[in-house]
Amino acid sequence: MNEFQFPPVEMPENASALRASVRRLVEQEVEAGRIVPQSNCWSIHDAAFSQKLGQAGFLGMTWPRRYGGHEKSTLERYVVVEELLAAGAPVGAHWVADRQSGYQILRHGSERARSSILPRIAAGECFFGIGMSEPDSGSDLAAVRSRARKTEDGWRISGSKIWTSGAHQAHYLIALVRTGGAEHQRHGGLTQFIIDTRQPGIDIRPIYNLYGGHDFNQITFDNCWVPFDMMIGEEGSGWDMVTGELAFERSGPDRFLTSFPLLRQAMAALVHDAPDRVLHDQEAAVLGRLISHVMALRTMSVSIAGMLEQGAQPVVEAALVKDLGTAFEREVPERLRSLLPIEAMLGDEHGLDHHWGMTMLQSPSFTLRGGTREILRGMIARGLGLR
Repeated sequence: MNEFQFPPVEMPENASALRASVRRLVEQEVEAGRIVPQSNCWSIHDAAFSQKLGQAGFLGMTWPRRYGGHEKSTLERYVVVEELLAAGAPVGAHWVADRQSGYQILRHGSERARSSILPRIAAGECFFGIGMSEPDSGSDLAAVRSRARKTEDGWRISGSKIWTSGAHQAHYLIALVRTGGAEHQRHGGLTQFIIDTRQPGIDIRPIYNLYGGHDFNQITFDNCWVPFDMMIGEEGSGWDMVTGELAFERSGPDRFLTSFPLLRQAMAALVHDAPDRVLHDQEAAVLGRLISHVMALRTMSVSIAGMLEQGAQPVVEAALVKDLGTAFEREVPERLRSLLPIEAMLGDEHGLDHHWGMTMLQSPSFTLRGGTREILRGMIARGLGLR
């Protein structure tokens, strides 16, 4: 039987200084009334805040300077990201581009794609969406039916994508489509392309969620044009690249800190607002359980960041972090039912009741996005040699 490995990682020497810098920036924005901390903050689009992060050097941190980056380590970037998420800062505008699309372009994109796109991402001025899931395919990513046809001046793409977060605000999509082979070949003949969303032939329609928010979209490509040099990697290499990309998407602090701002606000209401108050046994047990889970998940997530820094692709370990982390994220608002003397509801966005109510409405999606539990647990079982 195989075993998971989560080797210990030592954080960089400048971690404390980085944390302090991020906290100052967020505090200034909050005090000025420009942002309101919220859970699920990596789905909140705020282009102005993303630009300020770019100006502060907090985007494209690990990329080469010639592409607008700052040549920092993966662990330094981890410190910045976890501080932003823990604070509930609105990082949704640049999120996909900085977390994974930029890395794909840096590693597998053409020189024109790298030089024209990466500096704008690092400046907080260029946003991406991910075109993976398709209608009628559920969580089966290999069931891609959208196709790209090679022509004299590039590729022509036709098909549809669904559940594409932030596509209506993205400048580009990285889409996984078929360039060859038959659909029954599953992983064969798949290629990724960078698609400009502002061109003709693209229709982006909203999918409204339970509380009326517009996060998701369905996209239709109708003979959409993509230049040759906007293909990512080699033709037919899409499956290998997209599975490697998911290690970035599934293992980061976003997979266990989504509801952490709510937990912080609830703890402040229970303890910090009444410093002389002593927690009773049930409160101490619930809060102790939640905080210990955060620390365990963080240890695993940091370990994966260290592996990524060394060029590894810990895909199965990342699946484990996402499965455990998103289950924890859903647990937080439920556990707080036994502690908070208020009702969860929508209203004043500054209030704990609103924060709690919004997280309750959003939480069912936490274990779905980025791969459902069933898909992840199948990967974990194979990694352990159980199937």
